[in-house]
Amino acid sequence: MKKLETEVVVIGGGATGVGVLRDLAMRGYRAILVDRADLGQGTTGRYHGLLHSGGRYVVSDPHSATECAEENEIIARIHPDAVEDTGGLFVVTPEDDPEFGDRFLRGARDTGVWTEEIDPAKALHREPRLNPGIKRAFAVRDKTVDGWGLLWGAVRSARRYGGRILTYHAAEEIIVNNGQVEAVRAHGRKTGEDVLIECNFVINAGGPWTGRIAALAGAHGVDVVPGRGIMIAMNHRLVNSVINRCVYPTDGDILVPVHTVSIIGTTDQKVDDPDHLEIPLAEVQQMLDAGEALIPGFRNSRAVHAWAGARPLVKDSRVDASDTRHMSRGMSIIDHSSRDGIRGLLSIAGGKLTTYRLMAKNIVDVMVEQLGDTRPCITETEVMPGAPEGHNYQVTHRLENREQDRLDEQIICECELMTRKMFTDILESQPNATFDDLRRQLRLGMGPCQGGFCSVRAAGISQENGRGNSDEVTTLLKLFLKNRWIGLWPILYGQQVRQTALDYWIFQGTLDIDNAPTAAEMKDAK
Repeated sequence: MKKLETEVVVIGGGATGVGVLRDLAMRGYRAILVDRADLGQGTTGRYHGLLHSGGRYVVSDPHSATECAEENEIIARIHPDAVEDTGGLFVVTPEDDPEFGDRFLRGARDTGVWTEEIDPAKALHREPRLNPGIKRAFAVRDKTVDGWGLLWGAVRSARRYGGRILTYHAAEEIIVNNGQVEAVRAHGRKTGEDVLIECNFVINAGGPWTGRIAALAGAHGVDVVPGRGIMIAMNHRLVNSVINRCVYPTDGDILVPVHTVSIIGTTDQKVDDPDHLEIPLAEVQQMLDAGEALIPGFRNSRAVHAWAGARPLVKDSRVDASDTRHMSRGMSIIDHSSRDGIRGLLSIAGGKLTTYRLMAKNIVDVMVEQLGDTRPCITETEVMPGAPEGHNYQVTHRLENREQDRLDEQIICECELMTRKMFTDILESQPNATFDDLRRQLRLGMGPCQGGFCSVRAAGISQENGRGNSDEVTTLLKLFLKNRWIGLWPILYGQQVRQTALDYWIFQGTLDIDNAPTAAEMKDAK
């Protein structure tokens, strides 16, 4: 068994966990983060891309609204390359109650969320595809964020300060001796080797899996309720601002422009297992109907992918246990010293991606206080390494970059303008990454063709660059296509059927991917 030693182990590789690692490292603590899979593979990578202004919660969850309003500006400043300053609108459609707008304005004033009522004609001039029957419109400071871009920016920062990360290492035991955390035992899912990490503190940032992780230390009954929500990406930007229905939060009330697509979301249903999230066809239709209320003709656009994520909601005694829609979005920190008699263990759940930095600050503050230390948080001012200060992301950035290198660099993914060098550079630095791991950093296969062309090119380049033999590369390609299919079958109608048929002809008719021979079979055939 491999042995490591550190001061703090962080369990969970989503935005909150990486934020905690960065905060710890910047305060001078030695820290190691472990996750059973890749970074951002859970809730962080499965949401609608909104950096909340706070407007959504001014009536339903005022405390969360204030937190979002404050963190919105901080995140945009320290993650400029991951945040697009689109602005946002809350609109009252013909189906909605105009009087709710008055509650919205009062809530915004009380929570410190900036808003301004504008004439519906001005809103329609700004966003011509909006429902022409809107009765009221309110401008807010919503922005959009690339969750993976945000996360990897924080990773670069944490590593600069000495933070370490072990992906594909599943925590299997939190070792407690005489009421004090002493170590974490993790299993390397790719290496097959167990790792014992000696430490004196563990911060559990496992999102919807927080309760399971706490139980590894004998702290049972941590009630984190997974709230499943589905989202659908449409094949182009139907709007350039975030569009919200001005109603009490409900299903399908938000349309978010992210990169070159628009994302409609989201539903909210309690589930028992965050590892098994369905995409019910009825909810897909519900999202498409909701899109029509905001953008007439919404259904005529092509849906390119659907997915589901699980919110890590803390059980709320004020609402029914199955009513995740009305559970608070606020963060909760669980001190297992007072709750379970386990010193050196804290858990955090709830919150939003928008408040990830604040969540990290708050839980590390608790740890620092328990240790009798005085190291302050300094995460709100330093821009992430490699990001341009004072200049937020723009949707045209990759096109601008390709204008500079178009004669020198082969384009591998036309949809996302990914070059061969972008791909080979990551292959070199992460030789054991799957194609899905690379997708989360490069957006491989996330455009309109959903990997129909670029995935084959990526496979060929991988083998050419020594990624593995033909068996290994074919296995990686099959896994990538399988995962893409999960988000395609629920939206097989209209133009998406044509694209899927084309992809099928490529992979089955031309390559016969399901029956691709192994290297041994090819050798025997010679």
